[in-house]
Parts: sequence; C-alpha cells; structure tokens
Amino acid sequence: MVSQEKFLVIGSNSFSGASFVDFLLRDGATVIGTSRSAEAHRAFLPYRWSGRDSAFRFEQCDLNHDLDKLMSIVSAEKPQYVVNFAAQSMVGESWKNPDHWFMTNVVSAVRLHDRLRQCDFLRKYVHVTTPEVYGSTDGFIRENTPFNPSTPYAVSRAAGDMSLRTYFDTYKFPVVFTRAANVYGPGQQLYRIIPRTILFILLGRKLQLHGGGLSRRAFIHMNDVSDATLRIARDAPAGETYHISTNEIVTVRELVERICRKLGAKFEDSVEVVGERMGKDAAYMLDSGKLRQSLGWKDTVTLDAGLDESIAWVKKHFDELKQLPFDYIHKP
Repeated sequence: MVSQEKFLVIGSNSFSGASFVDFLLRDGATVIGTSRSAEAHRAFLPYRWSGRDSAFRFEQCDLNHDLDKLMSIVSAEKPQYVVNFAAQSMVGESWKNPDHWFMTNVVSAVRLHDRLRQCDFLRKYVHVTTPEVYGSTDGFIRENTPFNPSTPYAVSRAAGDMSLRTYFDTYKFPVVFTRAANVYGPGQQLYRIIPRTILFILLGRKLQLHGGGLSRRAFIHMNDVSDATLRIARDAPAGETYHISTNEIVTVRELVERICRKLGAKFEDSVEVVGERMGKDAAYMLDSGKLRQSLGWKDTVTLDAGLDESIAWVKKHFDELKQLPFDYIHKP
C-alpha cells in the first residue's frame, strides 16, 4: 500500500536515521531529512543504494544553531510525523566535554520541543532515546524501570526524556518514546563494534576489546528497529514508551568470537584486551513484550543473518571504507 504520509527525520545522517529513511521510502512515504553535517558518504546511506530516493530531500541543519531554519522547514512542509534521531550519542566520550552533550541532548532539544508543541498539524513526535537512562540492570527490564544514569550521556538523555514527559502531561504534546537495544546492520559507522571488528579482521589489525568484552547486550538489526519505529509512530498512543529488542543476549566477546569464526580468523590473533570504559554499564536487557503485544511487532532478522549482511556490506565497500576514518570524530 502506497502511503501519502510525510515524515521529517531529524538526524538522517546517523546510522539509525539513514536506515529509517530508507525504510520509509520503501513504504511509499515522502521524507525530509536533516542533519548538522552534509550528507554522509554514500556507503553509509542505505536510501541512496536503492534508487527510491526521489521522494527524499535533505537539508543541512544543526539543532544547536539552526532551529529557526528547521522550524521554517516544519512550517512549510507540515509533516504529520517528526522522528528525532539527533543526539550526542557516544557514552565514553561524554566525560570529556559533558557540556556539549547537555547542550544538544537537553537545551537544544527543549528549545525544539517548545516550538514543535505549537504545530497543530503534528500527529506524532517520536523521540528516539536510550536504555542508558536505566544504568546497569539485572534481568529483563520494562518501560517503567526507574532511571539510574551513570554517565554524562545517560544523564543528558534522562533529562531530555523527563522534560518531554512534562510536555505531554501539561500540553498533551503527542510524543512517544523508543528505547532500542544495540542496533546494527549494513551502513553502520565504522567506530561501532560490529563493522569495526569486521573491518579490522579484513585489514589484519588488532581490535581493542574493552574490559575483555564481558558486558552483556542484545543486538538488533536496524530493519527490525525501523519496522518498530514506524508502527510506534502510526499507532502508539501519545505518552507511551516502547522497548525495541530481541531476547537473545550475548557478551561483546561472544559477538566478536562469532564474527571471527565467520571470517575464518582466530580470536586470539584478532583482539587486544584493554581496560574498561569509565561508567560503562555491565548489562541492560530490555523486555519488549509491550511492543510485541500491543502493536504486533516481532523481530525477524537473526543475529547470524544480520552479521552475514554486515560482513557482505563491508566487503562490498571495502576499498572505500578502508580509506575512511575508523574512529569517532567529535563535533560540538
């Protein structure tokens, strides 16, 4: 079914944002994307691979500096849905310049929300947030778990979430919250664990494995996250929060070992164990039952199949990717 819906995707240069844009275009939506930087390299933009991007328009727009420009786009285009992936999102690096994280994730976000709440054409604002707000947890947790953030990044996201909650309570602002497990898939930034591991093995370089890779995580394919995000945008009641996760939990070490086996590499030859990152949570496991039961969602891409896709993507773009920066580059 062809959709006549219009979406504004803030943070469309991010892995999650670019993948969601592609998912929307496949569904027939019209999409405007904004990010603070110019469009990323084509290898990181799934919506540029398929030839479906004629219904997509990109505008370079920094939330910290260009709010008037962004709101002029909103006013002119009148999207029914705004989905916000934009954030300072690196955990360990947030200790170095915490004010940058609070500026983007709290101050600029509050300014945006205060303008968006006045848009009477807006059906839903999807706030893509993080399970980092819960801190390290035991067992599978639900959406009503108390916040216990342990890093500047997590505190900034918790503050932004709490502010939005007051906007829903006071103004009935049509916000919904999503918190996903560790996302992955073709097109992900090279500093993330899965593409970085694949690329380093293919290059014969040793991967630094923080803390021996003992932290436990669920890894979920971005296509399943995009499906969930669209269902939440269309059908979830305002004010609700949804966890998006698989039920398969692996340690980071187990994940890297699995990639090594797929590439015919020995774990001991491919990895260097280094110290743990400050404030890193040992585990968070998300109960996604609410999403499954109320919106009929289910994950469809197994970790093995998703890793195979990611490996194929790295190999396909290997000559380009090996020339690009491997490490996170901070932008205030």
